Amino acid sequence: MPVYKAPLRDMKFLLNEVFDYPKHYATLASGENATPDIVDAILTECARFSEEQLSPLYQPGDEEGCTLKDGEVTTPKGYKEAYDHYVMGGWQGLSAPEEYGGQGLPASMGLLKQEMMGTANWSFSMYPGLSMGAMNTIFLHGSDDQKDTYLLPMTEGRWAGTMCLTEPQCGTDLGQVKTKAEPQADGSYKVTGTKIFISSGDHDLTENIIHIVLARLPGAPKGTRGISLFIVPKFVPTAEGGVGERNAVVCGSLEKKMGIKASATCVMNFDDATGYLIGPENEGLECMFTFMNTARIGTAIQGVGPAELSYQWALDYAKERRSMRALSGKKDPEQVADSLIHHADVRRMLLTQKAIAEGGRAMLYDAARLADHMVEGHSAGDAEKAAKYDDKLGFLTPILKGFLTELGNEAANLGMQVFGGHGYIREHGMEQIARDTRIATLYEGTTGIQALDLLGRKVLLTTKGGAVREFTARIANFARKHLTDSRVRPFAVELLKLTAQWNLLTLRIMFAARKDRDVVSSASYDFLMYSGYVTMAYMWLRQAVAAADRLDNGGDDSEAFYNAKLATAEFYFERLLPRAQTHATSMLSPSRNLMQIDPENMAFTG
Repeated sequence: MPVYKAPLRDMKFLLNEVFDYPKHYATLASGENATPDIVDAILTECARFSEEQLSPLYQPGDEEGCTLKDGEVTTPKGYKEAYDHYVMGGWQGLSAPEEYGGQGLPASMGLLKQEMMGTANWSFSMYPGLSMGAMNTIFLHGSDDQKDTYLLPMTEGRWAGTMCLTEPQCGTDLGQVKTKAEPQADGSYKVTGTKIFISSGDHDLTENIIHIVLARLPGAPKGTRGISLFIVPKFVPTAEGGVGERNAVVCGSLEKKMGIKASATCVMNFDDATGYLIGPENEGLECMFTFMNTARIGTAIQGVGPAELSYQWALDYAKERRSMRALSGKKDPEQVADSLIHHADVRRMLLTQKAIAEGGRAMLYDAARLADHMVEGHSAGDAEKAAKYDDKLGFLTPILKGFLTELGNEAANLGMQVFGGHGYIREHGMEQIARDTRIATLYEGTTGIQALDLLGRKVLLTTKGGAVREFTARIANFARKHLTDSRVRPFAVELLKLTAQWNLLTLRIMFAARKDRDVVSSASYDFLMYSGYVTMAYMWLRQAVAAADRLDNGGDDSEAFYNAKLATAEFYFERLLPRAQTHATSMLSPSRNLMQIDPENMAFTG
């Protein structure tokens, strides 16, 4: 069975030599204990846990899946033991506030942890990952009593959390939510309704599960303006903070899925379940966005993780598997045939995977610094700082989630292709990566929803193009500083051209949308993908600049490592970045070619 090895060398290169995280952490109150030695120790230990505890469960968990009996879900063999080790290691509270039992480290440390654990075993990592979103929601919007009741056991990992949004009649359009919440004399509510596609909705890993549920109060306005948010625990907490009576919430069935089969995806039935309002009445969707944005950044990791895992396994296979002779002559003359890695087309696939994994990781780590500042603003009660960094992160979130998960799917499929027919066979694990990765473009908002959020809301409606102008100014300022170094000058010049084009494209869509509102929808996917390719190019320029500097002045890694970075940057700019121009052309195409066929004439059968 293939195994996962944490890419610590690449992670440390980004943290220490590209983004200077030690300097970044020195500016944060939460970074006081995030010294280089501590960070290095945490990364090493997390890598060990991911490689030794989680990776061996990846394929067996897929084969066994979860089971449901009498409303109770059992996770695959080994999951409970692995989760107990997770709890004993204090991993759930890594970035949680110290006042609620956490270690108080920066939020970005949680992302580093989630990347390694998620790459080793995405199904497992979803259980604690959903809990983090619930914890963030309670921390930002809960009352003091709610924080005191729920955050300590959730931080310790004894209790888990979920988000309950989707219903049978609505997914993205939450204005159609029908779940009801009736107020009770004691200040609680009775919540009734059915939620579907609930990840970690029930399981045997923790003693309690805290559901964060969208529901409507009596007489609430129609649509999204009438949705409130509720805490509905599986077991109602006692006054002493323990586990009390079983609540009227139960798993009705488990979804039969294409992938992530070891993650319990549940239909949850609430039948007059006891719940507690969190946040203001009828403002539940705004509060839930805290959870959703947390989940969307987490889902972006599911683009990077599979690209990394599939690349590792495909690379090993390409070095060992022999087929034909290289067109440029024998490479392994003593063998019956040359290794796959000597064939240029196989190199194309492997380098595409590598560029996606390492470029996507850099995108995540760059955004994680913004998340650190945003969380610190919230924790310090500095609303202005929190809003500033929330806006910056908000612009990048749909790019991270939409673009990286689309490319993660591509990388996973390329891994199967490297294996050829063996990639289609279960024992090699490549088809599982592809199946598990496929959901990433769907949940927490499909790619189309992310694209509309980016172009329609973040760019056109909210900032009138200002978000693009601000971000491209940042890219251009960096690129101009490196025009004199011959090794990176071509990359910098290309990026300067792209920043100008990005702004021009935004203006052209803005003007076109004044006459044809469908333009926003018809252009949004290509706009998102274009934005992603340019953003990743920026990250590859940053890596190339750091690598060139270390080659000149010495660094923490080998000369071969830095040369490989420069070569991968060249591959990205020459082989992958040209895709952006296809998206540029497509986004300016009129909506007419999408909308002119009558729905009844879309197909002619019979």
